[in-house]
Amino acid sequence: METEVPTLTQLQLAFRERFEALLPTIQREWPEVARHTLEATRGSFDNAVEVISRQTGLTSHGVKQQLQELLHTTGEQAHQVADTLRPLEDQLEQLLDDLNTTLRPRIERPVREKPLMAIGIAAGVGLLFGLLLSGRRSA
Repeated sequence: METEVPTLTQLQLAFRERFEALLPTIQREWPEVARHTLEATRGSFDNAVEVISRQTGLTSHGVKQQLQELLHTTGEQAHQVADTLRPLEDQLEQLLDDLNTTLRPRIERPVREKPLMAIGIAAGVGLLFGLLLSGRRSA
């Protein structure tokens, strides 16, 4: 399977999109670069390369390659996490569907048969929560 080499524009867009998530990794890689200095680049790939190379003494080309590797690595990790979560998401969706088909009729029937009692119970529960929450604020 061939890996697609991203264009500079794709690289810049990916960097800007993932900039906040990449900041801790960038700081671990180049601890001599202050976070506020990196944040001042506002996710601009070229500005970040310039700041890092200026403060570390590394060449712009070397910094670009390292940032590109970081982007690639974090992208792969994100895909792995998404692939891991997909079956859990499907399972949760199935559980919610099952709850909807089994629990909903059990709740709706008494509410339809005795709407005033349902309103009274809901009001009582709301009042109880309100009292509990207001008690915490005054304490």
